[in-house]
Amino acid sequence: MSRVFIALQANEDSRCIVEAIVDDNPEAIVNRQPAMVKIDVPGRLVIRRASIEERLGRHFDLQEVHIHLISLSGHVDETEDEMTLSWDR
Repeated sequence: MSRVFIALQANEDSRCIVEAIVDDNPEAIVNRQPAMVKIDVPGRLVIRRASIEERLGRHFDLQEVHIHLISLSGHVDETEDEMTLSWDR
């Protein structure tokens, strides 16, 4: 199965995003580096707005992920509530 990934800046603002992704994607493999965090997942990775809001304690517009985004792989499907990366269409 192909892997998808997302790489985010390693900073305090993206910490809650990374925690939410890891909790919502149990097969996630996290690679922490000094300036970024790369998360690989087989097949499909889901980022849920509600999961991030739970950790932040405030409203979160899912478009804010793009502020911290370095790179990603996979087909992107976005709604107001979820961002999904996958190779299967």
